[in-house]
Amino acid sequence: MSSRTVIRGGLVITASDEMHADVLIEDGRIAALAASGTPAAEAWTAERIIDATGKYVIPGGVDAHTHMELPFGGTFAADTFETGTRAAAWGGTTTIVDFAVQSVGHTLREGLDTWHAKAEGNCAIDYAFHMIVSDVNQETLKEMDLLVGEGVTSFKQFMAYPGVFYSDDGQILRAMQRSAENGGLIMMHAENGIAIDVLVEQALARGETDPRYHGEVRKALLEAEATHRAIKLAQVAGAPLYVVHVSAMEAVAELAKARDEGLNVFGETCPQYLFLSTDNLAEPDFEGAKYVCSTPLRPKEHQAHLWKGLRTNDLQVVSTDHCPFCFVGQKELGRGDFSKIPNGLPGVENRMDLLHQAVVDGHISRRRWIEIACATPARMFGMYPKKGTIAPGADADVVIYDPDAEQTVSAETHHMNVDYSAYEGKRLTGRVETVLSRGELVITEREYTGHAGHGTYTPRSTCQYLN
Repeated sequence: MSSRTVIRGGLVITASDEMHADVLIEDGRIAALAASGTPAAEAWTAERIIDATGKYVIPGGVDAHTHMELPFGGTFAADTFETGTRAAAWGGTTTIVDFAVQSVGHTLREGLDTWHAKAEGNCAIDYAFHMIVSDVNQETLKEMDLLVGEGVTSFKQFMAYPGVFYSDDGQILRAMQRSAENGGLIMMHAENGIAIDVLVEQALARGETDPRYHGEVRKALLEAEATHRAIKLAQVAGAPLYVVHVSAMEAVAELAKARDEGLNVFGETCPQYLFLSTDNLAEPDFEGAKYVCSTPLRPKEHQAHLWKGLRTNDLQVVSTDHCPFCFVGQKELGRGDFSKIPNGLPGVENRMDLLHQAVVDGHISRRRWIEIACATPARMFGMYPKKGTIAPGADADVVIYDPDAEQTVSAETHHMNVDYSAYEGKRLTGRVETVLSRGELVITEREYTGHAGHGTYTPRSTCQYLN
């Protein structure tokens, strides 16, 4: 049985084009586009007609950095794959790339199998995996080759969190050398964790225990130093590098310099660094704990440098690093000791809307919005043009977006499984109205019509900026 949907009368926006066009969907894929009102478009018939007059028709968002059900700091991220992917759909995201975790002493395969078991049959939208590499040894390096062969083509390493995820420079170099051979992409959490631990210990000894000190000890210079070191190690290895959650202007400068030298170095930032600051970390009565994440929020003056990096393409992607912990019972683990506050913020539902607000505010163009939120993450992680665009042959992951609707962000109305919003009370212009994933309605005029198990695992090719 063939199923057909026509989306009529909207402004189709991709990373490269804007056009008033109708979109024909057949059997879960984009079949054709035609200028609205032309005989070609008028001739299309379908069981389902969606009127998008006055609305944007955009590709579903690709969030390349989420942590559903992540074990961290003696607890677990509050969103399951079921609740997290449903919330993502509400926010106009139709694909997530989550992080499977290798524990020290275990194989990559064991970690990947564990994450497949968490996700399978539970996701409302499509999903893929990166692999966190915590234990570099000869067997791990061989496994990296096998994983690239089966569509897990990116590997995350940590210069932070000694004793948990941390890799030293030698381990990082070995993994980078391997990725240079097998086509994988190393993703780096670039903070000098060894130095940070010293500063944490000293701050606590001085009685500096409030959440704001989390930001003060994780210094911007230690993010910049680690970013510089990761770039040089990648250069020695002849490998590409993707630096995750860039928050500091000094780190952006390191990326810009490397890119000016022609290196295959890429950078991601997140909405929290674009819209929040150390002012939030300093909120009284332990409220600042809601904003504890790593890399940490920076003083407001860093924001202009991040926006500029997004405009100049020194930063290419905006992902969420969605890793929610409830204020009650989870963030509270760190009362009296900021180092025990679980690191992470909820955001998978807010990213597309916040970035549309950035369009309204004049920070970026409409096409750049789609580029940094849909097309580039899909290309970076080997899913384009299946994901990230509206073009014949692409998966019919399509969002009908109302650019004029007004909303106020609140934990009372969001769908993430967490008891607060990092953007509580923020007024935004623009809102998701309808979402299709592979041609199936997941959100229908602000009603959830999807179901757990619709989302399928998506193997990925290698980074498409290196071909």
